[in-house]
Amino acid sequence: MKKILGLVTTIIISVATYAQTGPKIEFKSVAIDYGTVYKGEDDGIRVFEFTNTGDAPLIVKNVKSSCGCTVPTKPKKPIAPGESDKIEVKYNMRPGPIRKTITVMTNAVNYENGTVALKIKGLVKSPGDVNILEKKKTLPNQ
Repeated sequence: MKKILGLVTTIIISVATYAQTGPKIEFKSVAIDYGTVYKGEDDGIRVFEFTNTGDAPLIVKNVKSSCGCTVPTKPKKPIAPGESDKIEVKYNMRPGPIRKTITVMTNAVNYENGTVALKIKGLVKSPGDVNILEKKKTLPNQ
């Protein structure tokens, strides 16, 4: 009986010390798909929304992009437990495929080193890009 009680006590203490307390960041989505967009028709701005689900203030220390064509903005103030905020990302809308990573560095305990990788993807086309089949449909004799 003493061995079982000792084992149960050890397990309870281990679980209690393993439980993570502190700020926790939860994103609505860690990826945004722009889809197919046209330069000049889309401003390239998208938003990653998140909530601090922990029990301490969440601090977004830094937000950086994998290239200069994507400019993220971070919250300036700490986010209280239960509060939500956003990280705005502006892509320069250069024609071609979009495959970029935004790295968010925080004091969150639910990600290793508090670092979260956000992804954006999509395809930007020039306004002059027209599908050959669509061009054919607009000929006068049809």
